[in-house]
Amino acid sequence: MGHPRSRAQNQPFEVAALVTTPICGFLLLVFDIQSPSVQLSMPEPVQLGWEVALIVVGVGGLLGILWPGRLSTGLGIEFACVLVLGTITGMYAVALVAVVGPQGLVAASLISALPVGAFWRAALIAADLRCLANGHQCATHRRAVGGVT
Repeated sequence: MGHPRSRAQNQPFEVAALVTTPICGFLLLVFDIQSPSVQLSMPEPVQLGWEVALIVVGVGGLLGILWPGRLSTGLGIEFACVLVLGTITGMYAVALVAVVGPQGLVAASLISALPVGAFWRAALIAADLRCLANGHQCATHRRAVGGVT
């Protein structure tokens, strides 16, 4: 089926985000560091869930990309993780604007690249999964097997 590493090489932005995400979640949990916008906009149980989700999404997404078994299983894991990544990074962008106001628009617009990219990738994965379910070779499968689309 091709080496899983070739899938990771085709998505460098996603891989970088998924590597960074659990590091951020771990630092938030271990050192009890809180962004003021997160503290003010999210109740404490939601904050804890958000921090844990950062870790789970990053590790799970990388696991999905590097999945050694069936391509559809790896894509399914990756799909779920990028959907959650888009949601939790979108939550942060909204929290930033809600607390800081117009002064936070520049940072929030930059941070919004993560949910946009995550949802875009989720749409691509959904198309690939639909293609695989119909018995066709999807773009991801062609890249993994042949190296080029």
